[in-house]
Amino acid sequence: MTQEATPEVAQGTPRARFHRLRVTAVDRLTDDSVALTFTVPDELREAYRYAPGQHLALRRTADGAEIRRTYSICSAAPADEAPRLLRVGVRLVDGGAFSTYAHKEIAVGDELEVMTPAGRFTLDPAPGHYAAVVGGSGITPVLSIATTLLERTPEARFCLIRSDRTTASTMFLEEVADLKDRYADRFQLVTVLSREEQQAGLASGRLDRERLAELLPALLPVERVAGWFLCGPFGLVQGAERALRGLGVRRDRIHEEIFHVDDGPAPVRPARPGGVSAPAHSTVTAQLDGRSGSWPVQDGESLLETVLRNRPDAPYACKGGVCGTCRAFLVSGSIAMDRNFALEPEETEAGYVLACQSHPTTEKVELDFDR
Repeated sequence: MTQEATPEVAQGTPRARFHRLRVTAVDRLTDDSVALTFTVPDELREAYRYAPGQHLALRRTADGAEIRRTYSICSAAPADEAPRLLRVGVRLVDGGAFSTYAHKEIAVGDELEVMTPAGRFTLDPAPGHYAAVVGGSGITPVLSIATTLLERTPEARFCLIRSDRTTASTMFLEEVADLKDRYADRFQLVTVLSREEQQAGLASGRLDRERLAELLPALLPVERVAGWFLCGPFGLVQGAERALRGLGVRRDRIHEEIFHVDDGPAPVRPARPGGVSAPAHSTVTAQLDGRSGSWPVQDGESLLETVLRNRPDAPYACKGGVCGTCRAFLVSGSIAMDRNFALEPEETEAGYVLACQSHPTTEKVELDFDR
């Protein structure tokens, strides 16, 4: 994916920052997942105001190395006031440096470094029919989206199609059941288990493109759904998007957030595709927090890595092209992105790039992290 600067500019949100927050609850959801609740001090509550679907980056230092991981907020967004509490879901990943720490060491009373909310996988509650297809821990931001929508908008409906391995591995089982009880006439729940037979409901198995293309029209009026929210592993999200596009759903009604990209052939694009050569020497100029600086790009570095060597406060979380925390506006020059799982097409068309995946294809590149 190559991109050149465009004159169209859209103003962004304030840049995320870290603050130390106290853990007030650690709830075991399944054998391999927990929910962490943080208390937000009064003086920071406005900074942690969030839209349903946004996420938090958590940071710690272990053996001299900084570790950052991003976790979605699962609770409903307060309507009229900034939040007093923040709750995120954390699923254990084999060998995961942060998730293992969260499961084995974090306790009530601990203080963690928590970044202010970020992310654009969000819904501004409004009347209408909405739907989501989620897999595994992809339920986390959608739980916030659905709960907020149903609480605030009596004219709204929400259909949740979720895929999990087994009942025992299903995160937020009680919270989703509570939604079904509270909003029986406006909340539709469909559960598919890939490794366990159910006594009632759909047969077990994976939710792939073909199955979804057949299932979705039987569940709800696809053409009248105002917004589709797809979240989870790459394969599930890609299959759901293709199924929806095949059913005639407009691209601007489909919103995606990828949680994992290792379960399918991710569309990784070369840093300099199409025969575009990297210049022998490149310089990146970055505007960050109102201050600008220019630095040479070392061989093989992403633009984020160059900026971080000189400005450690540059925003990032995953460095994998998934979370979108390092989004920046391309003011001038040309870059190539290795991959992009975070920015919507309209964002890239407007001139935004992921700094962690961007490499220069011109001698001078200018980024603005403040837009």
